[in-house]
Amino acid sequence: MQRLRDMMGGPGGRPRRGMVALIAGGAVVAWLASGFYVVQPNEQAIVLTFGAFSRSETPGLRYHIPSPIERVEKVPVTSLKRTDVGGAGGDADAPAESQMLTGDEQIIDIDFSVTWRVADASRYLFATRDPEGAVKAVAESAMREVVGKTQLQPIISTGRGQVQLQTAELMQKTLDSWQAGINIVEVQIRSAGPPPEVVAAFREVNTAQQDAESAENEANTYRNRVINEAKGDASRITNAAQAYREQAVREATGEAARFNQIYTEYRRAPSVTRDRLYIETMQRILQSSNKVVIDAKGASAPIILPPDVFRPRGNAASPPVPVAPAEPQPKAAQ
Repeated sequence: MQRLRDMMGGPGGRPRRGMVALIAGGAVVAWLASGFYVVQPNEQAIVLTFGAFSRSETPGLRYHIPSPIERVEKVPVTSLKRTDVGGAGGDADAPAESQMLTGDEQIIDIDFSVTWRVADASRYLFATRDPEGAVKAVAESAMREVVGKTQLQPIISTGRGQVQLQTAELMQKTLDSWQAGINIVEVQIRSAGPPPEVVAAFREVNTAQQDAESAENEANTYRNRVINEAKGDASRITNAAQAYREQAVREATGEAARFNQIYTEYRRAPSVTRDRLYIETMQRILQSSNKVVIDAKGASAPIILPPDVFRPRGNAASPPVPVAPAEPQPKAAQ
């Protein structure tokens, strides 16, 4: 205790120079030791020299000149961040953010979320004053632009994925032009539909559109059926006409060939050919007609035929009806 008092200069005395140097040296060592820091695996460290960017450090044990000369900012670069537009779950809806005008001039209420992460820590810290606010502003602007070029029906039905993809691409393009150091992972639409105030009217419009589409489909079906039937009738008539034409041409060709053959035979034997043609013609005519054979030799009275002889008997040849000759009348006495 006495030795310590002697080093401090004793009661009422001044501290010795050795002690002052020791204290000052300890303070300098503590100040220099405060420059050690650890960067976690999911972080990237940015070293600032008098407030200006100096360098970036990877994960591990690192050192920087202690404050106020250098300062370290640690930024998580692998963690995913989420920004909600139009209100999040459990929060009040924000119509100013979510209500947009579609390409067919319809009002739609869209709530969506943007998932993003830091791609470059130095740009993330210095390119924008409020990175998270910048992401939200760019997300709302990009969604309004995409929705303004898209019809209402695809947004609320099958075209939602395309809207999300186009919005993410437009956001990334805008943030890259700002050199914000942010990478957009995905855009997800949580809900999309008409504003609550016009839901009833929107349903009525949808019902009317569905009725109109149903009527149009029925009309198209009827039109197609009538057209197909007309085409079938036209094709059938055309085919029948072509078949008749072929038949007529072939028959005419056959008749011409037959006439040529007959003419050739006629030139060789005219009388024989005439007799054969006469006989064939009479045979063709008489084979389908009623025939009555009368042997009137030695008869002087009129011959009376029964009425049924002249009735039609069809195409079949009728057998000849024999008629008995009338008996000769006795001569009057002179």
